[in-house]
Amino acid sequence: MCTAPIKFKYANNSNPNYANTGKSSLKFRLINQRADFSFALFSGGVSNPKLVAISNHISFANPKAPLYPRLALGKAWDEMTVTWTSGYNIDEAVPFVEWGLKGESKVRSPAGTLTYDRSSMCGEPARTVGWRDPGFTHTSFLKDLWPNSEYTYRLGHRLFNGTYVWSKKTFSFKGSPYPGQDSLQRIIVFGDMGKAERDGSNEYSIEPGSLNTTDQLVRDLKNYDIVFHIGDMAYADGYLAEWDQFTEQVEPIASSKPYMVASGNHERDWPDSGSFFTPLDSGGECGVVAETMYYVPAENRAKFWYSADYGMFKFCIADTEHDWRKGSEQYEWIEKCLASADRRKQPWLIFAAHRVLGYSSNSWYGGEGTFSEPEGKDDLQKLWQKYRVDIAFFGHVHNYERICPIYQSQCVNTEKSQYSGVQNGTIHVVVGGGGRSLSDYSSLIPVWSVYRDHDFGFVKLTAFNHSSLLFEYKKSRDGEVYDSFTIYREYKDVLACVHDSCEPTTLAN
Repeated sequence: MCTAPIKFKYANNSNPNYANTGKSSLKFRLINQRADFSFALFSGGVSNPKLVAISNHISFANPKAPLYPRLALGKAWDEMTVTWTSGYNIDEAVPFVEWGLKGESKVRSPAGTLTYDRSSMCGEPARTVGWRDPGFTHTSFLKDLWPNSEYTYRLGHRLFNGTYVWSKKTFSFKGSPYPGQDSLQRIIVFGDMGKAERDGSNEYSIEPGSLNTTDQLVRDLKNYDIVFHIGDMAYADGYLAEWDQFTEQVEPIASSKPYMVASGNHERDWPDSGSFFTPLDSGGECGVVAETMYYVPAENRAKFWYSADYGMFKFCIADTEHDWRKGSEQYEWIEKCLASADRRKQPWLIFAAHRVLGYSSNSWYGGEGTFSEPEGKDDLQKLWQKYRVDIAFFGHVHNYERICPIYQSQCVNTEKSQYSGVQNGTIHVVVGGGGRSLSDYSSLIPVWSVYRDHDFGFVKLTAFNHSSLLFEYKKSRDGEVYDSFTIYREYKDVLACVHDSCEPTTLAN
């Protein structure tokens, strides 16, 4: 075949006697992927497939229609970006977003258009059997938003014959809170989710827990404000059709909440492509697909690190697929980001990255003896301590683990559920159980490991005000809380001098 199938089923799934009767009935759920579909019957299984028959084509009414909107914070606190996919290039139609305050008159904002071709891929299967035309990615910048206000929007394309093509529905979102605003603010964090097929079919990669996580977040949509998916998003690994499957799966979330992403090994890594690690994990995508399909407020999306302000939170999102060590460009940026937090206005300082640069009792890390990425925390832990980072989140390891407030591999607080007073160490959390097959722990349980859960789940942070933060770990299968703690801290506690985190003083009066 010149291209890999979108997905497949075994004929004997619905009839165990298929080999004897030659009769079977299979149902497939199709989504718009900007092209016609046909069904092919093969014999010989996946190891030795031989084409037996192929069906007629099936077409969507408008395969080029605008689809799968995904929101993200812009570079300014009062800016929201809307990104979507369509089959319309700029020589066919002008993309835009029609939007405004709910119930009031609407305005139209233009969108930029990006795409990529086969030559942009670094290797196979992305350049060969995994290649599919990605269509076009459009991004519009909605500016001067009123804080906490509800907006509605729809996607549009103005064709050159004067007609318009619209998204099938109107979507909505809320403007971000003003930086430092004292109000209820709720954050979701997870990594390594991927996708799965609701019709039970197979594809290149199926993540067994991804639908549970997605569906739980959809059910709870009114109870959080923004999402951080910290790497390993679609697990397409060079089979590009799977990016459509992923964006369609998360659309109910990403179309109404800012869906912020980080770069992981399955988005970026490829030999001789500039990635810090050089395995074949991206399947030849080498970051191009993720960087095109998802907007992040980075200065250069090929360097996937960025900061984000959301009310009382300051986020510094690092890119573990580029060098983070002292002396690197990214290390300098991380320090600049952490130093820029005004802790009186934004008391909750969060660091997040894909690979574990902090602590994890994962079996592989334990076998290495590092309990983290080699060289992961050597330099960064001094920055986390110096700038008093509250929580550091990591994915990559497909389970959940909470680490005590820690510095230089030593717990600096014996409390488990209520932290208060002077901040003397950063709490590390592995939250890579979004959906990919689960990872094993080391048989050794380090003294710094407070809670471990070998299941799919996500974290919810709730800031009630400038002094009170609630942390909850929830399982994807039932949405119940299985681990939690609270932080109560006043501004003077952030300023207080602790080991390797003291401002210079003088005896002069």
